[in-house]
This record gives sequence, structure tokens and C-alpha cells, in this order.
Amino acid sequence: MSDTLEQAAAALNDKMDDGFDASAKFDITGLGAIVLDANGARVADEETDVTLTADADTFQEILSGELNPTAAFMGGKLTIDGDMGVAMKLAQVLA
Repeated sequence: MSDTLEQAAAALNDKMDDGFDASAKFDITGLGAIVLDANGARVADEETDVTLTADADTFQEILSGELNPTAAFMGGKLTIDGDMGVAMKLAQVLA
């Protein structure tokens, strides 16, 4: 398992509050996937309500707060497959 993914999952757990009751997956090109749900974030590749796909640099910018997920999507750096409402809720939880 990638140390980068483990560190990212830990950072996501620090950012998340208890308000996320759906499931989402960050698919990071070339690294793997992180699943987020009511139990928190973990390195996994499971079926979820929505999948957000980005390269490692874009994911890091979103995680650090340098890049807004909506701006990344509108700029073509982030693709979303699945429930757009869940993606928007995730963006609010991580803000």
C-alpha cells in the first residue's frame, strides 16, 4: 500500500466531520484509490455513490486547500462519475 495514499487518507480523516453519510471514492491516477464514507477515509477500491478521478498533483492541491474541487472540475482537472449531489456534499464537508 502506498505511503502517499495512507497519508492522504489520514489527512482526509482530519478534515472530515460527522456530516458525510454517503460514499465517495478518490481515484488517483497511477496511485490507487481512497474511499470516504460514514466510517471515515481509508485506502480501498470499492463501489461508491460517486467516483472523483484526478492526477496526484490535482488531488494534493484539493487536499491542501490550494484548489477548490468545483474549480478543478470546471477546469477539467477532476472528473466525476456518479451522483453529483454526493460530490457537492463532499466538497462542502472537506472545505
